[in-house]
Amino acid sequence: MTTPNNELPAKTCSIDRLVTMESDIKKVLEGKKTATRRNGRYADVGEIMTLEGQSFKIDRVYEQSLGELTDEDAKREGFGTVDEYKESILSYHPGMPWLPQMKVWVHEFSKLED
Repeated sequence: MTTPNNELPAKTCSIDRLVTMESDIKKVLEGKKTATRRNGRYADVGEIMTLEGQSFKIDRVYEQSLGELTDEDAKREGFGTVDEYKESILSYHPGMPWLPQMKVWVHEFSKLED
């Protein structure tokens, strides 16, 4: 479900904070990660994210509940399955419950060729 930018709420953070963990940056640079989920909205469609001198364009931004995640979504996050993704997220945020109804913002991106 994609909505035009004018229907999205204001960003809660800046695009430079979208992908910050070294392991995630590596996955993005290797083409293994093409989406990231955040509690807030960090980017607009069309905005450019730069990681280690490489540019990536935000293609889609939409809200999704954790219970809607599929293995295909997990693969775009750089994991094999939803369970692997869930395990990883919970390891970053000790004590955080995994609530299927919790909404997150999905940011999908693609590499811009030089």
